[in-house]
Amino acid sequence: MREIYLAGGCFWGVEAYLSLVRGVVGTQVGYANGPSDVVTYEQVCQSSGHAEAVRVTYDPTVISLDQLLDRFFEIIDPVSVNQQGHDVGVQYRTGIWWTSTEDAPVVAAVLRGLQAVTPEPVAVESGPLINFCPAEERHQSYLAKNPQGYCHVSPITMAHAKATSHLTGLEYAVTQESDTEEPFTGPLDHEFAPGIYVDIVSGQPLFVSSDKYDSGCGWPAFSRPIDADVLTEHSDDTIPGRHRIEVRSSDADSHLGHVFTDGPAELGGLRYCINSAALRFVPLDEMDATGLGQFRSRIQ
Repeated sequence: MREIYLAGGCFWGVEAYLSLVRGVVGTQVGYANGPSDVVTYEQVCQSSGHAEAVRVTYDPTVISLDQLLDRFFEIIDPVSVNQQGHDVGVQYRTGIWWTSTEDAPVVAAVLRGLQAVTPEPVAVESGPLINFCPAEERHQSYLAKNPQGYCHVSPITMAHAKATSHLTGLEYAVTQESDTEEPFTGPLDHEFAPGIYVDIVSGQPLFVSSDKYDSGCGWPAFSRPIDADVLTEHSDDTIPGRHRIEVRSSDADSHLGHVFTDGPAELGGLRYCINSAALRFVPLDEMDATGLGQFRSRIQ
């Protein structure tokens, strides 16, 4: 396991969010990089010079440091000085502090990349950890104990973190990073039992088995979605010289795959080429128990 110390405003929300990130195995809130090794919450609130921070323990075989920092940047304003949301003061400054020198070039590269796409100067501190004093027990996992407690992290961002926390590495890479599984490797490629296919992130119904066919392409293929409004289409020119239409789920905005016009004419001519990793299959005899019984009539 590896560790990194992250400061991004009130540590209640930062800890709650980071605890949901896939690959994070432990979090602890505390006070970092101040003039003394021991300090209290009251002293920090009186501008002791410490930052509210989170010690993050993570599994590098599941999430790399640069990937973890990308998730961290989703919840901070990187150009704000001593303020995040409504919280103002030196204790709410942003920072990335490491205990291993191996992390220094990674952090530097990530911050350079962030600055390259940020018009204003990035205000995120970085450097070796000077000190860290664990916060009082009442602050540990605060939002888990007090669900209605204050949190400066966007409810939408927090909900998204919760929705994706259960995903495997491949499922996350496909749905959140628009990756593609290797052909003929997905467990749903040759699944033709009666049932329904839902978004693995949100559970939104997307396709039914009656519209699935074997295209031979190596990925599950469908002639149409369960309803037109469950998918959104996006222009995709990521492969040079090849224009494609990407399809995503409308509820969770999960990347699913692409739609092509080379499908069987008798089925409408479309081929929705979808990653197995983006789907969860619910067999017909389990649909009632999972609240999907209203779609039984769609399955022949």
